[in-house]
Amino acid sequence: MFLRALLSTLLVVSSLAAGDLASVADGKADAAPVLQQMIDAGGGALVLPKGIYRLNQGLIIDLDKAGRTSLQGQGVARLVMAGSGPAVKVVGTHLQGSAAPESLKDNVWDRQLMPLMDGLEIVGEHAEADGIEAFGTHEITITRTSIHHCRHAVHLVERNRNVIINACHFYRNSGIGVFYDNVNLHQSNITGCHISYCYGGGVVSRAGNVRNVQISGCDIESNMAADTPPAANVLLDSTGGSIGEVAITGCTLQHSSKGPDGANVRIIGAGDDPSLERRTGGKFTREGNVTIADNVFSDVQINVDITDARGVTITGNTFWEGFQHDLRLKNSSHIVVANNNFDRNPRYLVNGFNASENNGIVIAGCDDCSFQGNVVAGVHRQRAAVDLVDCSRFNIAHNSVLDSDGVGIRLENVRRSLIADNIIRDDRDGDQKSKEPSLHIIGGSDNLIGSNLLGNAKKVE
Repeated sequence: MFLRALLSTLLVVSSLAAGDLASVADGKADAAPVLQQMIDAGGGALVLPKGIYRLNQGLIIDLDKAGRTSLQGQGVARLVMAGSGPAVKVVGTHLQGSAAPESLKDNVWDRQLMPLMDGLEIVGEHAEADGIEAFGTHEITITRTSIHHCRHAVHLVERNRNVIINACHFYRNSGIGVFYDNVNLHQSNITGCHISYCYGGGVVSRAGNVRNVQISGCDIESNMAADTPPAANVLLDSTGGSIGEVAITGCTLQHSSKGPDGANVRIIGAGDDPSLERRTGGKFTREGNVTIADNVFSDVQINVDITDARGVTITGNTFWEGFQHDLRLKNSSHIVVANNNFDRNPRYLVNGFNASENNGIVIAGCDDCSFQGNVVAGVHRQRAAVDLVDCSRFNIAHNSVLDSDGVGIRLENVRRSLIADNIIRDDRDGDQKSKEPSLHIIGGSDNLIGSNLLGNAKKVE
């Protein structure tokens, strides 16, 4: 590795006098013309020595012109973007093919594969400065990079394939951490990153045609604020397009409860991409096929919020401090909620919230779903800990619904469903104990109510 870095450094120095390079690394001179000249010369690996490189305009890496290019800062080079737009824009020509090898044209194979952004610090000085923008690339790889005080940290536009973002810090940006902006993008991995205090959202996908997103092992938090529009740490919004085949696994997603209607994960699945051929007769599709597994969720208005989606699995997660709700499902189908822990842990009283979070699960207008093996405890100020309205073909079994205000499980106009083998009790002492029925059934038809262990009576209306 050292030898490769040394050879790359020699290559750069040979293309530009060392004195000239030092003259633009003082944070005062405009380094953009000199660095752009080096990129356009097609030297390959551009390794920046320690210094501050002020950019009055962004660098453009035209891969078809420059050939395979990497920009490396080795953790000691800072790019200060003093103008608007991206500090580094990487442009390829893979605008028609897919991720399949046979779709890549010869010039992409020969000149454009895996542009690498590594070891950089990018700082925004302009209100509309962005970090890195990718357009028409194949295998762009962004590693060990810190982007802060920009608008968007990473901006994915138009069409890209096979994106990897690893071991990065996107922190204190006014816009979005990783922005899938109406992009046609299949195969992207975001792993081992810190994405925090990006007030337009952490990882956000809007419209476009997005598939195969893996978000794993990340800390994604506080990507919303009290004075910003509603945001989410992860937002998948299919409005105007189609987003699906997503895995969010092994992450910590939390903060900030002060963000209005903020969520840790929000899925808006009503897609209307005109290119979609498989429709069900309605104006919109229900996009989804999302796995949300083994994550830690806390301290937002709604921990997981899903609307108009199909095919979402929520399993093995830990939830607490959902100030409106821990989980809200609306107008969705084929949702599996299994083996999650929805809790109110007393140790978090030290956070100063004075137990003001409500928690609880609200499900409305959903069909063909399963809610099994979950522990739901400490729901306050809700009419029910688990509240279902206008749902059908639900399997509600083997849950523990404990020590909560109001009803334990409430079913209103629920049809053709099974409710069996649940523990539904409030065993708190004194006035805290709920006087409401453990199981309350209002209307509905064709349901099978099996054996349940109730603390209070069942009520049927």
